[in-house]
Amino acid sequence: MSNLDLARWQFGVTTVYHFIFVPLTIGLSFLVAGMQTAWVRTGNDRYRRMTKFWGKLFLINFAMGVATGIVQEFQFGMNWSDYSTFVGDIFGAPLAIEGLLAFFLESTFLGLWIFGWDKLPKKLHLATIWIASIGTVLSAYFILAANSWMQHPVGSIVNPATGRAELKDFGAVLTNSTAVGAFAHTITACFLTAGMFVVGISAWQLRKAHATDVYRPSMKLALVTVLIASLGVIVTGDLQARLMTEQQPMKMAAAEALYDTVAPASFSLFTIGSLDGSREKFSIRVPGVLSFMATGKFDGRVEGINDLQAAEQQQYGPGEYRPDIPVSYWTFRLMIGFGFLCLLISLVGLWLFRRGRTPRARWFFPVATAGLALPFLANSVGWIFTEMGRQPWSVFGVLKTADSVSPTVSAGSVLTSLIVFTVLYGVLAVIDGVLMVRYAKAGPPPPEAPADETDSDEPRPAAFAY
Repeated sequence: MSNLDLARWQFGVTTVYHFIFVPLTIGLSFLVAGMQTAWVRTGNDRYRRMTKFWGKLFLINFAMGVATGIVQEFQFGMNWSDYSTFVGDIFGAPLAIEGLLAFFLESTFLGLWIFGWDKLPKKLHLATIWIASIGTVLSAYFILAANSWMQHPVGSIVNPATGRAELKDFGAVLTNSTAVGAFAHTITACFLTAGMFVVGISAWQLRKAHATDVYRPSMKLALVTVLIASLGVIVTGDLQARLMTEQQPMKMAAAEALYDTVAPASFSLFTIGSLDGSREKFSIRVPGVLSFMATGKFDGRVEGINDLQAAEQQQYGPGEYRPDIPVSYWTFRLMIGFGFLCLLISLVGLWLFRRGRTPRARWFFPVATAGLALPFLANSVGWIFTEMGRQPWSVFGVLKTADSVSPTVSAGSVLTSLIVFTVLYGVLAVIDGVLMVRYAKAGPPPPEAPADETDSDEPRPAAFAY
């Protein structure tokens, strides 16, 4: 394998692993903040126990997210030096703001939240987790703004003398329609991920009838969160599909394995293509649905892969401009399928929990526990689709991936670092899994004596410490 292939593999492996933690911690930070708000407002001790239990799991995964995110910076310098040189002027601004503003809010106020139990007044302590949560959202937006520029480069020009992209309008980068659409879709997916995480662990404990006064309200809150977030993901995903059709029509065509331009266009439930991905052999389709997804009209015209390949060859010169069709097709479907399964679990769960009931169906709790994996799978294949569907471009229409790799780093060096980081991530996965299982089994802290309940802002006694 060439250094380009290995560099792509390494970036894919490390980024997918990092993205396991990011959506979870963004969504879970707000759920924990909401639980603590309920405690401060009502004084009900179960909300304090919920806050501390889910807060511990949030902190474990936040730490893992920070550790795995550092590797991304290492890769840009080692494996993608030509890319870094080209985009440095653009990426410098949003990533600097993300580090100096957003991550500062996250780390500083999360530290105050961790060590502020028993030391800060209740309302001030509550404010720290809300500010940290806002910091996670700001961090996500600035990073998505940088990534969206790769998908739809705006506010910049390419200087032929230096061979670099130069920033001309930072406002255009921040208000990029691709960034706005990606942010809305990502944040709703974050709440979906956090909700299913709480649903899965709560179901596991409720099956054993452990701390039902904590896990039952946790699960009901999470089921409502999943329901609302699932609907949000559907709406924002539809908006993104239309943006994708406008800005990256080849990606949309590849997602549907649509080889020839048609109007109206049907949605493929299942397609078998030739081995080289050049033509369709068999498919099962729903009439008009793809046209609606892509254009908002059931009779809309959608361009096909073959026509787009010819058009891009004419625009950019000879070359292969089709992404990996099977990967694009199946990751797009798996992303949608996993999301709809989450919606189904939330609907069934809310029905079983209606009017204060506890589900008697023995099958529901193991199904809900297994459902914990669904949003993580959806996030992973969704990211793979977004990035691989853009190929052969690293910056769409401007810089090819083959021209982005470090020219002086050998395949052996990349392979060595790939093996090292794969082993390291395996160790981190084991540590994360052990910590998660340990704290999930331990359950929430014991109830507080009623005499200690107070709505005052006085610092708590030491029994409340983590």
